[in-house]
Amino acid sequence: MLQQTQTGRVTEKFLNFTEKFPNFFVLSNAPLDEVLKMWQGLGYNRRAIAIKKIAEIVINEYNGQLPDSVEILKSFPQIGHNTASSIITFAFNKPTLFIETNIRRVYIYFFFPGKNNIRDKDIAPILEKTMDKDNPREWYYALMDYGVMLKKRFPNLNKRSAHYRKQAKFKGTNRQIRGKLLRMIIKYKSIALADIEKKLKDSSIERIRTILSQLEKEGFLRIKDELIQIVQ
Repeated sequence: MLQQTQTGRVTEKFLNFTEKFPNFFVLSNAPLDEVLKMWQGLGYNRRAIAIKKIAEIVINEYNGQLPDSVEILKSFPQIGHNTASSIITFAFNKPTLFIETNIRRVYIYFFFPGKNNIRDKDIAPILEKTMDKDNPREWYYALMDYGVMLKKRFPNLNKRSAHYRKQAKFKGTNRQIRGKLLRMIIKYKSIALADIEKKLKDSSIERIRTILSQLEKEGFLRIKDELIQIVQ
């Protein structure tokens, strides 16, 4: 949930989501439309499909127990090195190496004064040497909190990172239309393409069809005889 989404938006959603789906078994057996409904407001809805698939993998291949291996987690849908490593540290209190925006900010501030275009691979060796390997969970919590504090005092620190990207506009983009389409289809469960066109008058039918086709390929919905339904 925290991938590319601010903590403030995640907190309430996380609590509601885990109350609705308290374990891997419940999540793996939940209808996709219920998972997507609980995910609304977080964006990047393909992550909702991924988390349901991950729950199914954990139930079917790992007897319901989350593996404590970075390499295994990296084989799961939508999980890269940083996410896998952070899960291992926070879930199992095992030392792993990962860098996210707040961690990056701390190391830029203390170890790269006056420098720009700083790469994560320049930060990684310093991070590894300074990490508390006995209690990495608490250490990373403190490190990330410190990064949040630094952001308030020095809001432009991360612009010195080689990985900094200005957030792209959202209004009027395909991503915004994707969100509208998914909310509409979740609400009605089954809806005709002609009705979607009437409700999204500000978008061309060609654009709507293209986005619906992409959503079908990604496993969100199925299209048959101009009727769109959420995959169950």
